[in-house]
Amino acid sequence: MAKKIFTPISSVGEFGLIDKVTNDIKPKHKSTIVGIGDDSAVLSQGNEEGRLITSDMLVENVHFDPTYTPLKHLGYKSIVVNVSDICSMNGVATHAIVCLGIPNKYSVEHITELYSGIKMACRNYNIDLVGGDTTSSSTGLIINITIIGEAQTNDITYRGGAKPNDIVFVSGDLGAAYLGLQILEREKQIFNKSDSQPELENYQYLLQRQLKPEARVDVVELLSKINVIPTSMIDISDGLSSDLIHICNASKIGFRLFEEQLPISPEARATCEELRISPAVCALHGGEDYELLFTVSPKEYKKIEKQNEIKAIGHMVEDRSFELVREDKSVIDLKSEGWDSFLSSKKHI
Repeated sequence: MAKKIFTPISSVGEFGLIDKVTNDIKPKHKSTIVGIGDDSAVLSQGNEEGRLITSDMLVENVHFDPTYTPLKHLGYKSIVVNVSDICSMNGVATHAIVCLGIPNKYSVEHITELYSGIKMACRNYNIDLVGGDTTSSSTGLIINITIIGEAQTNDITYRGGAKPNDIVFVSGDLGAAYLGLQILEREKQIFNKSDSQPELENYQYLLQRQLKPEARVDVVELLSKINVIPTSMIDISDGLSSDLIHICNASKIGFRLFEEQLPISPEARATCEELRISPAVCALHGGEDYELLFTVSPKEYKKIEKQNEIKAIGHMVEDRSFELVREDKSVIDLKSEGWDSFLSSKKHI
């Protein structure tokens, strides 16, 4: 009898695994407008509103390191990363469900501190915490959050609506969260070797972006105010290049980005120089920015061009090329090199 050969998950990665186990799943109910494959599922409510549902998991020593992650910040972030998914669908988050797997090393006081961050995020984003589940864990702390939201059906934005010549926009700045992680890892290693206290005073902006990000609800509100509905949208969690490729795969087109247009903060540039890292690499592949990445028809450009928090960084193209125009005008092919928990050896909060 031939020995059965098993395929390591690391050989296909997170998204290859998802495709493998879900490609034959078809909706059974008319109320399911969109199921697996976007930032949120979309359910019909029988009127002009759609119900949005998203879920995300944070696992100790995979997504966060308890050595330098305050529990209050972790609780806050666990809500924010899911609210960001609702924002990327052009919706508003309304309800949260919290499920925890808790190992014995955590006390009642620890979980109370975690929940203080969860409750703070729910207050800040006007979300009702309506339930969940709690059990023990034989490994590390596991946090699974489900966020429910809503949007007008005609306003919901998906990954698959981008068209050739659409302009690519991004909110905020990129790469700071990844650099915050590098600083935390560096200081942890120094502390472990010498007992020296961390020197973090010069990196407050980067640490804030890593440990306590915010969802761009303000951008969704702005787009509504100026009457712009993106042709596609996604939040940047895995990295700009990786997430834009998700849009391309859903829309069946490609993109051309311009390095000189990438929004990178002065703090990030200074730290890149210190660490001898390319600012463009951090912006393209770092991830966890939780900014909104979206495409807009060229006819809507005038409505957006003067908005300070939003910047055009490229355009979509008809063929399936993924290109970056460097500052020296050379062109390189971009690949998806963002975060994947099954492929990456780096810790990622």
